Amino acid sequence: MAHIDYYLTPLSPWVYMAGTRPAEIAARNGATITYKPLDPGALFQRTGGKVLAERHESRQAYRLQELRRWSARLDMPLTLKPRHFPTNGAPASYAIIAAQAAGDGDVAALLHGLGRACWAEDRDIADDAVIRDCLAQAGFDPALADHGLLAGAETYGRNLEEGIAAGVFGMPFFVVGEERFWGQDRLDMLDEHLAGAG
Repeated sequence: MAHIDYYLTPLSPWVYMAGTRPAEIAARNGATITYKPLDPGALFQRTGGKVLAERHESRQAYRLQELRRWSARLDMPLTLKPRHFPTNGAPASYAIIAAQAAGDGDVAALLHGLGRACWAEDRDIADDAVIRDCLAQAGFDPALADHGLLAGAETYGRNLEEGIAAGVFGMPFFVVGEERFWGQDRLDMLDEHLAGAG
């Protein structure tokens, strides 16, 4: 059985654009998936990338065009400049880690709900109330937002190290064995790879 390591930050508009498709691709191909939130700033610093504010203005302008185009193509609502971006992605990441460990809800729905909260609903995903609401909507106990913070922080740091070792440099990033797929626009290729490996 193939396995997907999905490296992400719930703050990424591209992770939001990926939606629940990674989970659907995994299910369709009989693969398993592990969600691995990590710190994007630390990842970029260690792999030669730059956070958005440090990128050249031409890159920032092109990003906005791409977001607009992909939002239209995928028919997904998107605020190009949400009120609460950037924000602290760690609390939402810890909630994803805790939810995945709890295993009694839908992690893909949780991740997508957090992305939608930031990119379509202008809510702050660093806010405990927003995180609790997203947990509940995905079938998890909202109290997960208050538990396992130490374990979440440890896993968050471990995900960064594992991601760097696996060749991750951006998000969303999918690793299947030796194969790597960067970006929501490579999900078709991930699907094709898994179909051929089955």
